[in-house]
Amino acid sequence: MAGFISHMQQALAEARAAALRGEVPVGAVVTDPRGRVIAAAGNRTREWSDPTAHAEILAIRAACAALGTERLPDHDLWVTLEPCPMCAAAISAARIARLYYGAEDHRMGGVAHGARVFTHPQCHHRPQVYDGLAAPEARRLLRDFFQARR
Repeated sequence: MAGFISHMQQALAEARAAALRGEVPVGAVVTDPRGRVIAAAGNRTREWSDPTAHAEILAIRAACAALGTERLPDHDLWVTLEPCPMCAAAISAARIARLYYGAEDHRMGGVAHGARVFTHPQCHHRPQVYDGLAAPEARRLLRDFFQARR
């Protein structure tokens, strides 16, 4: 892909910030068709006592608010961990064009594992999916976070 620039490092920075807040270290970034960052977020479920405050949801909400729209066609979402089914459904509803994610989530994933939301017949929009970006670093963040809590 000519001119491809990864925004996974910014997503990882959001994940590290989430870990410092005591949140599961997941970060997300939304970029526009020119590759400019529109919104970025990390998990805040514990801080806000909100089970829907996943990084992807927060980044999509912020991008939609910044642009004054409920859909983000031609936009990309960069996430450090495979989105769960709730987040995958939100990605579809927002009409995100491309999803880039790092670590796979065999237990709670909703894209390549588990529910596989984008392959369901009732899924109205399926983004292009690219997995494994910066996966070792994303996995390490998660592993270190959970090991420290055991």
